Amino acid sequence: MKKKNSMVRKFTVGFIILGILICSVTIGYGYFQYKSYIQKQYNTTAYQVAHVFESYMTEEEIEEYIHLAEAYSMGEASLEDIEAVKNTEAYQRQVALLYDLREKMGANDIFMSYINQDITNSFTGDTEGWKPLTYVFDCFMEEELKFEFGERGKFNPAYLQPIQEVFATKAAVDNYYISRSEFGYNTYAIEPIVLDGEVKGLIGVEIPMATLESALMEYVTYSVVSTILLVAFFIALYMSYLYRKMVSPINLIASEAESFVENNTEVSEKLGTIDTGDEIQKLGESVLQMEIGIKEYIANLTKVTAEKERIGAELNVAKQIQADMLPSIFPAFPEKEEFDIFATMEPAKEVGGDFYDFFLVDDDHLAFLIADVSGKGVPAALFMVIAKTLMKNHAQKGETPSQVFEAVNNQLCENNKEGMFVTAWMGILEISTGKLSYVNAGHNPPVVKGADGAFRYLHCQSDFVLAGMEGMPYHQGELQIAKGDSIYLYTDGVTEAINEKEELYGEDRLEMVLNQHKEEAPEEILRAVKASIDTFAGEVEQFDDITMLCLTYKG
Repeated sequence: MKKKNSMVRKFTVGFIILGILICSVTIGYGYFQYKSYIQKQYNTTAYQVAHVFESYMTEEEIEEYIHLAEAYSMGEASLEDIEAVKNTEAYQRQVALLYDLREKMGANDIFMSYINQDITNSFTGDTEGWKPLTYVFDCFMEEELKFEFGERGKFNPAYLQPIQEVFATKAAVDNYYISRSEFGYNTYAIEPIVLDGEVKGLIGVEIPMATLESALMEYVTYSVVSTILLVAFFIALYMSYLYRKMVSPINLIASEAESFVENNTEVSEKLGTIDTGDEIQKLGESVLQMEIGIKEYIANLTKVTAEKERIGAELNVAKQIQADMLPSIFPAFPEKEEFDIFATMEPAKEVGGDFYDFFLVDDDHLAFLIADVSGKGVPAALFMVIAKTLMKNHAQKGETPSQVFEAVNNQLCENNKEGMFVTAWMGILEISTGKLSYVNAGHNPPVVKGADGAFRYLHCQSDFVLAGMEGMPYHQGELQIAKGDSIYLYTDGVTEAINEKEELYGEDRLEMVLNQHKEEAPEEILRAVKASIDTFAGEVEQFDDITMLCLTYKG
């Protein structure tokens, strides 16, 4: 038997976890605030050092140095020009001041350099050969790693974005930047040198944050110890109270609920004796009422289950009846070699409102149609049976598609109190000539493969839906079908299928899939479209009926 943990133990563990979370959040928040404050102070110092270094030189000297470094990097100045400037008294004095400043401020590095914006912005992730900086001054603490005047180098790609921001704003960035190296935590100042309205150079300062780690560790230690002691005292005091006021009554509720199960839903009155005057007493009363309700529910459950099974069986029969009403034997007309036709219908529920039909009016005329009844389920299926039957009856009398729709519309409008309607497309093909007469009652336009061998949407007039308004006229169109032409009919369950991103399958995607399989037989075309829809929808459940029909005329 699985060992059970007591509520006291769970409450204790819960409060300990809560205490840990409170400690973590409080200490973490204070840690980052304190750390941010220290980092900001160091970064301010770094910018102050950069400004001090800049003040050692006149604007004319800075401009001369940067332009010379730029000219040298472009091959327009020689090493002799660089050496001549390096040997000047002014340059040597500034170098001495720079080293003195670095020593007094405890900086790792202070440098000034020309920066090539084009090279900087050409960075692709590979630092090999990428050297956008041409140094003017550098006093890195490791003497063997420092750069001389005219030497080219690179900066840490992590600072590419702030430097590009400097290019755009021509000012130092607002944020401060921190890194950790073999020398510990460091902060950087990046001060732009703007000449002729353009950032031509940088003054960079790297300062180690020597006291950061020790100060943060001292803060964390003090916070952890004091918070743990306070939380431990609170847990011990509060758990004693909880056991008296909460755990004992809940144990009674649990034992009575277990007894209810073991004694075949025999209701006990002990739950009514709980008198705590709070939510626990209300819980005991609720459990007592629940036991009484469960006993009544079980008595009714058998009746409901039996009724549900009966309805499910009837829906399965209705689904089979609806499927049997649609032509489903293929090839449908094996004796007719002039055309090939195939159709499918997959309802979203047990029964649906979509339907298709095709039949020979006489030996030289094939009628085919597709329709979509508003709504879903049993009401739509019943309305579908009526509409399909009326359409076929009128078509077999030799009426034209427009006459069929006008007659069916008037009949469906009679006693249509539920306000249901049907969108439909119907065509009658003269098999011997390929002449197609059709009519559209608010349905999706068909997709036709014509003389150029490509599927395209047929732009035909769309009249009012069937059963919408009595006495509506329906306009008939004509299309000449040639050998090898195909026509594809569908309901909106195809183009309005959605995926996990709630994107529609759409008409463009349907047209593309049809053209990818345009040389295949109607059955393969429909299977390809359905496979495409399933792949597009993924795990999203089908919400609308998907009905398709495809006809290929063989001449």
